[in-house]
Amino acid sequence: MILGKKSRLSRILKNRSNYFILPIDHGVTLGPIGHLTDVKGFINSLPPQTISAVVAHKGLADSILPLLIYKNISLILHLSGSTNLSTDPSSKSLISSVEHAIKLDADAVSIHINIGAKDESKMLKDFGFISEICDQWGMPLLAMMYCRGDKIQNEYDAQAISHATRIAWELGADIVKVNYTGSVYSFKEVVEAVDIPVVIAGGPKLGSDNLVLSMIRESIEAGGRGVALGRNLFQHSDPHFMSQRIANILNHSSLLELQEALV
Repeated sequence: MILGKKSRLSRILKNRSNYFILPIDHGVTLGPIGHLTDVKGFINSLPPQTISAVVAHKGLADSILPLLIYKNISLILHLSGSTNLSTDPSSKSLISSVEHAIKLDADAVSIHINIGAKDESKMLKDFGFISEICDQWGMPLLAMMYCRGDKIQNEYDAQAISHATRIAWELGADIVKVNYTGSVYSFKEVVEAVDIPVVIAGGPKLGSDNLVLSMIRESIEAGGRGVALGRNLFQHSDPHFMSQRIANILNHSSLLELQEALV
């Protein structure tokens, strides 16, 4: 791996076992929801030494950058965008660049690809373009891979997610974010399909904390390397408490420690 990528990835991981990534890019897609109405207050409320990195769009990133530096949280600049007001929200367009990420001193960039969507070919073309630019600059690339389209009957299907994960690896991603498949056994198939870290998406706000924590524990048990979780944190009534519980799971490796972290 390119030296610059190794250095930036180590800054994101921060000597921990697993990634705890906080996407706050939802404002473009959904508008100001949950604690994202006061982003600075939300980030400031999080306990120290828990969050590895924040995923944000360029305008928001520029606004919160001093706070991220103060709290030792890496910036991952998100390069994709669409809104739920669009006739085709699954069609993601490039709205920023690797060069802009460098200007912001980001430690990585991220893109969103919907496999199976009508515009899949355009998004894959963008993926290939961004991947090559990342290699030129030594910038790590997080690929958010979702299975969404007319041919996708279940976006949590292990075979489809394994395929999406494999696409991310083969097109040059350094980390891949996918939906959790629902079981340790099926998610192990996803993890074993690639040679890059696999992190799970948090998805929509779930009904209970234990559902979220169990999903994270099982993904780590299957060989996953962390979470990229947004709505189940910034829509939580107590993000400080919830982020600490998640960090406790991510920072323990043995099965017994993972089980004890849920208590």
